[in-house]
Amino acid sequence: MNTLQERIDQVESRIQNAVRRSGRARDEITLVAVTKKFPAAVICEAYSLGLRAFGENYVQEFAEKRPALSGLAEAQFHLIGHLQSNKARQATELFQTMETVDSEKLARRLNESEKRLEVMIEVKLSPEGTKAGADPEELPALIDAIRACPNLRLTGLMTMPPWNPDPETTRPFFRRLNELARIHQLPKLSMGMSHDLEAAIEEGATHIRVGTALFGPRPKPSADE
Repeated sequence: MNTLQERIDQVESRIQNAVRRSGRARDEITLVAVTKKFPAAVICEAYSLGLRAFGENYVQEFAEKRPALSGLAEAQFHLIGHLQSNKARQATELFQTMETVDSEKLARRLNESEKRLEVMIEVKLSPEGTKAGADPEELPALIDAIRACPNLRLTGLMTMPPWNPDPETTRPFFRRLNELARIHQLPKLSMGMSHDLEAAIEEGATHIRVGTALFGPRPKPSADE
């Protein structure tokens, strides 16, 4: 297996090729390293190799890792998994960016913490029952509600298309999210993962969430978990 440095270099090469094809600049793209299910030591190693943005899916899992990461002064932690409103306060103590705000209730709960937070709205663009997110028709009211929260800074939209190994199958979802961002004048787009990051960048992504291409398959739970 390649070293983490080699995998970072490979992902960086893919990003560079994609921005070149799409006529964009490299500094328009933030690589969010998805570290769910990986221990804090992996995050520390990735930080030592230059990565700065990290994405986690579960509040409780990250709460257990967070004490070991106190020395990573420049790290930015993004919550990229669904957030239940009853865990909002704990989440605000752990993350600087919430990418999955999908309701006015959740926005209000986050605002109540009185901590300044960057937020994105997760948009549901597929009929899959397992996918979370706000419907596109709900965006105007939700945007207004978030902007009325003084502690929240709304910067963009996020989506999770149905998984498909063919990037051309997910490309229309990326294009649609870009259209919605333009309509609502939001500058950031979080979309694209290990297998389709090129299509996402070509369709306007500013944040790509990459796990497997950087860290390999996620560790499987031990028998006693």
